[in-house]
Amino acid sequence: MAQPLAFILDVPETPGDQGQEPSPYDESEVHHSFHQLIQEQSQWVAQEGLELQQREQEATGSGQQTLRRPEGTQSTATLRILASMPSRTIGRSRGAIISQYYSRTVQLRRRSSRPLLGNLVLSARPSLRLYDLELDPTAREEEEKQSLLVKELQSLAVAQRDHMLRGMPLSLAEKRSLREKSRTPTGKWRGQRGGGGVFSCCGRLRYACVLQALHSLGLALLSGLQALTPWRYALKRIGGQFGSSVLSYFLFLKTLLAFNALLLLLLVAFIMGPQVAFLPTLPGPAPVCTGLELLTGAGCFTHTVMFYGHYSNATLNQPCGSPLDGSQCTPRAGGLPYNMPLAYLYTVGAGFFITCITLVYSMAHSFGESYRVGSTSGIHAITVFCSWDYKVTQKRASRLQQDNIRTRLKELLAEWQLRQSPRSVCGRLRQAAALGLAWLLCLGTALGCAVAVHVFSEFLIQSPEAAGQEAALLVLPLVVGLLNLGAPYLCRVLAALEPHDSPVLEVYVAICRNLILKLAILGTLCYHWLGRRVAVLQGQCWEDFVGQELYRFLVMDFVLMLLDTLFGELVWSRIISEKKLKRRRKPEFDIARNVLELIYGQTLTWLGVLFSPLLPAVQIIKLLLVFYVKKTSLLANCQAPRQPWLASHMSTVFLTLLCFPAFLGAAVFLCYAVWQVKPSSTCGPFRTLDSMYEAGRVWVRYLEAAGPRVSWLPWVHRYLVENTFFVFLVSALLLAVIYLNIQVVRGQRRVICLLKEQISNEGEDKIFLINKLHSIYERKEREERSRVGTTEETAAPPALLTEERGD
Repeated sequence: MAQPLAFILDVPETPGDQGQEPSPYDESEVHHSFHQLIQEQSQWVAQEGLELQQREQEATGSGQQTLRRPEGTQSTATLRILASMPSRTIGRSRGAIISQYYSRTVQLRRRSSRPLLGNLVLSARPSLRLYDLELDPTAREEEEKQSLLVKELQSLAVAQRDHMLRGMPLSLAEKRSLREKSRTPTGKWRGQRGGGGVFSCCGRLRYACVLQALHSLGLALLSGLQALTPWRYALKRIGGQFGSSVLSYFLFLKTLLAFNALLLLLLVAFIMGPQVAFLPTLPGPAPVCTGLELLTGAGCFTHTVMFYGHYSNATLNQPCGSPLDGSQCTPRAGGLPYNMPLAYLYTVGAGFFITCITLVYSMAHSFGESYRVGSTSGIHAITVFCSWDYKVTQKRASRLQQDNIRTRLKELLAEWQLRQSPRSVCGRLRQAAALGLAWLLCLGTALGCAVAVHVFSEFLIQSPEAAGQEAALLVLPLVVGLLNLGAPYLCRVLAALEPHDSPVLEVYVAICRNLILKLAILGTLCYHWLGRRVAVLQGQCWEDFVGQELYRFLVMDFVLMLLDTLFGELVWSRIISEKKLKRRRKPEFDIARNVLELIYGQTLTWLGVLFSPLLPAVQIIKLLLVFYVKKTSLLANCQAPRQPWLASHMSTVFLTLLCFPAFLGAAVFLCYAVWQVKPSSTCGPFRTLDSMYEAGRVWVRYLEAAGPRVSWLPWVHRYLVENTFFVFLVSALLLAVIYLNIQVVRGQRRVICLLKEQISNEGEDKIFLINKLHSIYERKEREERSRVGTTEETAAPPALLTEERGD
């Protein structure tokens, strides 16, 4: 029987099996090879099968008749082959588990810097050939395998040892026992282990107390750091009651807060801090604040570090002032001066560059978390059986976790139901017609809003009497804010008439429409600021006007948001809808409109960084207030979505919209202002230059005159900043990295498909192998029966002759 088995398995013999015992490094191949395991077990079973056949022959020769098994059953040898399969042996036998992890520790030890065991004597090298993978190993063999595993664990680092112990499929008691046995004593305890007594016991007790105190301190610090996470409990509560769709809005707000804090840190350190340390003298008396400056940004705010015109165009570490005629201070011999124009320009550029890198990294990380390569076929079972956190002990936290799991299951089931209900052809045609009509109306609304903003801004430019009043400066921000507030409601009414297949598609469509509206209005305003206002304000500080205008837009957007939250959600839903109209249903949280408001405010901040360095601080205060206002209104006035849906990709979509339309548009706006627009001649750090970018060239000329010690800085500026080839090279590398990442993701998906197909083929191979073994056993049994029957027939005539002679 061994010959057919060897023919089926077709496993070649290795040279290590012929007379020479292999080293422990070759044992990993033995324990990780499916064919080798089958070959060893099949030979063992074949030997037992021959013994069983001999016993059956002996029993048959003594007069016992063999019973025919019913069809569909398997022989005893086949059942033993099935039981010896790796999929049934590994994981059930503790000895097999220990042997498997012993081979893994051997591989880890081979990577370390310890000497190879191959250089030692053969008698000093333990071999797993002496310990077969049996179904029911004895206690002695398990102890020997466990001792080998403990020795190998002791040779590993502490981190590798703990990682391997966590991954072993053993009970906690066995893992704890292995950890205690594999713990190596320190030098201090090695010296004290020889001499026992009271002192060693006291030392061990003191050492245990210190370890316990350090462990408790570490847990306390870890819990304190988790408690310091901003809005941790509030986000859990929102996610548990309203789902991941509403939670994605607040997570996006938290991300914007981090971006602004990073940008503000750079501006304060390199622009505002040095300027505050060397305050220039004002030409006249300081204006008196009236309180209206909080809305307009003009008045007493004009001559502060908040706006562009306050900053000096001279070196700040020299004992001279900042003359208005543009004369520069002479640099001190042997040192580099702090050039304020250069610091202003390159700090804003570095801030945008760091923001770009952080934004791209966040978008890539969110893409990796949302669009995973593998499939989500078992996400329901994972949510049911693996979502509960057993470290939760408080009743309040456990209730929040129950709400989170329940809402998650609702979202998953709703998404599954949407996939199971396709729309008919007529329904799709009606849906396409309704979507086309709604898109035409929305595009017309966006175009009309842009034309209205352009006409109104031209009217304000042509009426100088209104420009002289400080309150009149709020008219244009108020009109734009009302358009941004009213147009999304019109789009929401049109969206209610559209038959959407899923709530996710509805939110995406609403986001696209609102985004087109915001981009049309912002494009018109950018032309108004850098095109019309620069030409009108010749001889004045137009940079201060643009910075104050952006400040007014940001403040007015926040005020209108508060009014909308108060009257649109509180007054309408709680007072009019519930008490007057007797409606029990509360309004839902409008994710698309609120997200676009955040993107709109952040775009205004990026547009105004060059003209108002403190604008990120204003945006941080606004975001903090928006979070608490929206959270209070959500919990009090809104209800969870009537149709739950899974927002697994929403964070990625939000960051993508923030990166490409918002950040890219702001970067183009600022690049045009730096390279093409002439600065004002009466204020700011670039007052004597033809463009802001010329500050770098002036700095290079000063460095060349300073001496040969800093000659490498002009070379860096000339070949890495001014040279366009370097910019194109960096852009090409960025595109290449993006392309390679896309190809890697596609390759991973293809590999996963191939691995799934291979797993399926392995299962079919096992079925084929089992059927072949079963057929071989059946043929052997039929041959034995026929041979036994032939023997009985040939032995029957002599018996009959004997009986006749006896008669």
